[in-house]
Amino acid sequence: MMDGRRGGRQTLLPLRSIRQLSNTVSCWYCDFKFMAFNEPLFRFGRRHSRYLRVWFSMGIGFSLAAVFGVTMLILYQLAKAYLVYAGGNALSGTSLFGLPFLTTGMNISLSSLGYLCISSVICIIVHEFGHALAAASEGVQMEYIAFFYALVFPGALVAFNHTLLQALPSVASLRIYCAGIWHNAAFCGVCTVVLSLLPIILSPFFMHGENPMVLDVHPLSPLSGYLSANDVILSLDEFHIHTAEEWKQIITVLTEKTQLLTSGQSTEIANVQKSYCVPDSVIEKSIQIQFEGYQTNCPNELIAFVPATCLDVSKYNVGGKKFNHEKIEVIHCLNAKDVVKHKKCAYNSVQTHRNSSACLCSEEESCLTPLQLPGLGWVEITYSSLECLNRGRIFSSDNKHTGYTEGRCLQTFVFVGDLMSMSHSIHLTSYRPRLSIYFISHLPDLLEKLFTCAFHVSMILALLNSLPVFFLDGESILEVILLHYLGGFLSPRMKRSVLRCCLLLGTFISTHFILHIIFLSLS
Repeated sequence: MMDGRRGGRQTLLPLRSIRQLSNTVSCWYCDFKFMAFNEPLFRFGRRHSRYLRVWFSMGIGFSLAAVFGVTMLILYQLAKAYLVYAGGNALSGTSLFGLPFLTTGMNISLSSLGYLCISSVICIIVHEFGHALAAASEGVQMEYIAFFYALVFPGALVAFNHTLLQALPSVASLRIYCAGIWHNAAFCGVCTVVLSLLPIILSPFFMHGENPMVLDVHPLSPLSGYLSANDVILSLDEFHIHTAEEWKQIITVLTEKTQLLTSGQSTEIANVQKSYCVPDSVIEKSIQIQFEGYQTNCPNELIAFVPATCLDVSKYNVGGKKFNHEKIEVIHCLNAKDVVKHKKCAYNSVQTHRNSSACLCSEEESCLTPLQLPGLGWVEITYSSLECLNRGRIFSSDNKHTGYTEGRCLQTFVFVGDLMSMSHSIHLTSYRPRLSIYFISHLPDLLEKLFTCAFHVSMILALLNSLPVFFLDGESILEVILLHYLGGFLSPRMKRSVLRCCLLLGTFISTHFILHIIFLSLS
């Protein structure tokens, strides 16, 4: 992405032009220039010049700090690359420019490209609007605004009369040159505020933080036969789910517990709270097979269960009770959907203190627990359709009947397999429509992604323009600093030589590390 402010140093276009639109097209470059906003922006900037100068003076401090900080990071990366090269190791890109999100793997889809393009256009407009408004406040009128496409890089620029810019005081020039970076930083703050207030803004139409709702289920997802769009997930095992982020966190916790249960050379039984009182008549009709090694050989859609002693839950370890697989001789193959409908073998830890005995199974029932094999997690997922929940909420305005109405909507199924791949195979949102209007279900997710993408693009645009490289804001900022503040003991020729050397070095190092980041991300 490229950005600029000047159409050229030698060509002085008229400040007032009869033509409002023009364009340039070549084999490697094309642009679209328009001058319709010249007069309105100039009048607005002159009318509010006192306040705008204060605003853009704040931007000078921020932009100079950004230029200094990014320059120090470039020098640090250069020194680090030299030390790593001297040691014969490859340079890791996990902390390039101090931005870990730039080095994460790119999973670009068509919708992601759409968000990226829209965000880029918005952020570039914000950036160039800052330059134009700062110039207007200093009495410099725009010549034109242009959107261009050079090679494979889109961008925009605001053209000014270079002679008028050179005649300005140094502080006024810095206000104009730093305005784009400052506006991008301010826009990051706007995106953050909007994202934090989005639940309140959408509250008349959406509920937030009650339960996550399914937006899409991948056709190859292991949950495609159970969940569908607009289903609401209520709980995972004993954990009540409020947001899509909680879904990911709890899946991570359950995955870690599964790894602990199945670590080593032993087969372990899940937590006692996943043990069920199964009638003996059902057990007698079940398929019974021998347990050999780590293979259960249960038919499709049937899960392996083993007998467990119905003891007080306090006698079990937190992670579950470990069994030696050599002592397990017979396993029962049962349908998990039917098993989870039965009551649990034991109370939870709170209820145990209230009862002297935690065992709930009768004499005609036996306590069975699922056999936890290495790499396979076991999780109960409780969900309901959005239409049923909304109908029940409207029907039961009296709180006394709410639990009963929602209970009729609840459905539970068991998933056995890789929990992490399962969690990534569905698309959830933390927002739920107050009414069963399905076509607006994607609106909160769209706004969240758009503002999140705009935040990152705006921050990257601000950092890129802080780099001391050719054709970006960093070039002009560095030029003002060197020629007007740090060049008192240098001749004009020496000043320009120092400026060119700094820009060449900065361009080379910045290009090297940006290409390195892109390579690491794509690989």
